Amino acid sequence: MPRTDIDWSKLGFGFSDVNCHIRYTWKDGAWGDPEFIKDPYITMHIGASCLHYGQECFEGIKAFRQKSGKIVIFRPEENARRMAKTAVRTVMPPVPEEMFLEALDKVVAANEEFVPPYGTGGSMYLRPLLIGTGPQIGVAPAKEYTFMVMVMPVGAYYKGGLKPVRAVILDDWDRAAPHGMGDVKVGGNYAASLFAHEKAKHEGWPVELYLDAKTHKYVEEFSTSNFLGIKADGTYVTPDSCSVLPSVTNKTLKEVAADLGWKVETRPVPYEEIKEFVEVAACGTAVVVTPVYEITRGEEVIKISEPDAVGPHLQQLFDTVQGIQYGVIEDKHGWCHEVKL
Repeated sequence: MPRTDIDWSKLGFGFSDVNCHIRYTWKDGAWGDPEFIKDPYITMHIGASCLHYGQECFEGIKAFRQKSGKIVIFRPEENARRMAKTAVRTVMPPVPEEMFLEALDKVVAANEEFVPPYGTGGSMYLRPLLIGTGPQIGVAPAKEYTFMVMVMPVGAYYKGGLKPVRAVILDDWDRAAPHGMGDVKVGGNYAASLFAHEKAKHEGWPVELYLDAKTHKYVEEFSTSNFLGIKADGTYVTPDSCSVLPSVTNKTLKEVAADLGWKVETRPVPYEEIKEFVEVAACGTAVVVTPVYEITRGEEVIKISEPDAVGPHLQQLFDTVQGIQYGVIEDKHGWCHEVKL
């Protein structure tokens, strides 16, 4: 049962201590057995390849306590496959899907009382992390790696319902190079956006939108999540680019949109086409969708909707995904992976 000494209504989105995290070590060509670690710190060699050559990747997943009382993890197989792809790209040993799912099951079960109660809008956030921990001085892959999963309870990202935000395009910065690493989930992509992200926040924009680095003519994605736009006829449009991270949330929303009978298009999206959308959102694990009511680029301001208005399509997408996650809408695709307690 959930802990009684936590005020679940006041949870934010940030780190908090739990019982333990789970850790595996790869060396001599094989993954070792799982260990439960209470200490939220990791000791590694000063020459670890993750510190010098960026050998690291991570995922973001959520677990939910459903109305029935079951605890489920949402679409973890998709994250396992994406992390395996990232591991290959960064020359790290991929975590086998079975081991990945085992780690999630075990660490959620070990911290079950930190999964927020049904009805609070909260969930458990899971952060799988794969890093090169072996010393490597000279550009080459390490000989030892660590796979960990840390967990923490988090509250509803937007308490009281979805809240539309403004976005800005800053043409002096790019998130990822063409044919670079924008399509894998590595920390370097976020490091590349930090300066622009802080500048945007300082100037009053919660999020920045990136165009393609080569021509600055096509929409790619927001700093932390994918871009989606809804046309007046209900068509769901999202960019197709080798520099965009394949979002599990975006994939889910496209499938939900298709289930609802909407037309779905994954294709290049010219910047000028933003003016044709009646609804725009950033989509990702933390909130599912964040409506965007206005996008500024230099002197041009594109108004999409009223500041306090959430479009009907975005609201329906959000409600459907949340309904499936919390077990109040039928999970006909089998997206919810039940944790055995």
